[in-house]
Amino acid sequence: MDASISLTVDGTRRSLTVDTRTTLLDALRERLGVTTPKKGCDQGQCGACTVLLNGRRIVACLVLAVAQDGAEIVTAGGLVSGDELHPMQQSFLDHDGFQCGYCTPGQICSAVGMLDEVKWGWPSVVTHEQSGPVELTDEEIRERMSGNLCRCGAYGNIVAAIRQVAP
Repeated sequence: MDASISLTVDGTRRSLTVDTRTTLLDALRERLGVTTPKKGCDQGQCGACTVLLNGRRIVACLVLAVAQDGAEIVTAGGLVSGDELHPMQQSFLDHDGFQCGYCTPGQICSAVGMLDEVKWGWPSVVTHEQSGPVELTDEEIRERMSGNLCRCGAYGNIVAAIRQVAP
């Protein structure tokens, strides 16, 4: 069964018809040609497909496209403002926070979403008993980014890149 949906992807309103079983990741990549989010495990375990959905980070391979009708999706490519990189993108370049680069778009979207979660006061396993502002220690950053895997092992540089942008 097919359904017509409309999504705002990286600031552009897009309409499409999808099979009701189509994931958001497949709709983005195969139907809309937005290849920034990567298909890694297709099981929600690697984070390569992380995007911001209505301002919150999600793994797009586990979300059905039809359930997101009217949603706003921001990929790592949509974080750019004109010719200027998002501070997180620039920081990943500054700190060499990537090697092969396959996981990088998901890492960047996840880092941007994670910093918002910290700003909103959301606890993590590390800070679950803490009250007040969250201190973004390396341990805290690693815990909050644990859903994004890097097969190349650039974690030290990824943490440094996030630390540079973190308040």
